[in-house]
Amino acid sequence: MSWKFWKRKQATLTDDQRAVLTRLVSMAKYELIPLDSILAKAEALPEGAAVTVTASPSHGIEATFELAEKLAARGHDVTPHLSAHMIRDRAHLQELLDRARSASITKAFVVGGDARDKGEFHDGVMLLHAIDELGHPFTEIGVPSYPEGHPDIADDVLLAALKEKQKIATSMTTQMCFNPSALSAWLTRMRAAGVTLPVHLGVPGVAELTKLMAISARIGVADSARYLKKNKAMVGHLMRGGSFGPDAFLEALAPTLVDRNAQVQALHVFTFNQVANTADWQRRMLNGELTG
Repeated sequence: MSWKFWKRKQATLTDDQRAVLTRLVSMAKYELIPLDSILAKAEALPEGAAVTVTASPSHGIEATFELAEKLAARGHDVTPHLSAHMIRDRAHLQELLDRARSASITKAFVVGGDARDKGEFHDGVMLLHAIDELGHPFTEIGVPSYPEGHPDIADDVLLAALKEKQKIATSMTTQMCFNPSALSAWLTRMRAAGVTLPVHLGVPGVAELTKLMAISARIGVADSARYLKKNKAMVGHLMRGGSFGPDAFLEALAPTLVDRNAQVQALHVFTFNQVANTADWQRRMLNGELTG
């Protein structure tokens, strides 16, 4: 690993902070969407990369597992998303668990999902309990978390659900956020409220800023998008020829990332299927080439 990492900030980052940032970027997980072109794009993944596969309402949960199985066969460490609203009943769930077991997939990410509620499982909590009761091959189970809230769910309901989920889950992944202060404050509140799950920090990969703004508005992180628009200093660091790169955001979070109480364990990169761009960003960050 290169200690040139984030060299434009060496005067302000401690050795411990640089070490944590390097570790997180070197072990970044790539989130992929199961669209038709993704297998070809996945050729750009680093060898043995950690990969998560989303559950797309338009393609169904079977598409998620088909892609997960193919990526696992290529030697990647795969985490398929299990969406409660896309699973019909326990028999359907058992089929998916059996497929995961057959493919030696040992990780899963459990969500309620955006799809219309179709069957037995109405939210992530119900699905988690069913997975636990049926027995499963997973050594790690992740769940979502929302530093800037959810557009349709009250904060107290989110907190109660997260505390229930941590009885079974092993980590929580944060929704996309651009505001380091908001994320740090949320994490402090969660720890004070008794949420102990390690954090997988969700950050966008390299993508056009206008696309990110549109996505952030749709998924309910408009406050973060406004923060990014107003914070011109950060935007200057984030922009790479009209694109977003999460390096400056991570730098601003360095004091939180190095705090053991925060328990930030991994980096979850929303690639929007721009795999080659994200892999190039990861390589360049570790080689210290993105120096502003």
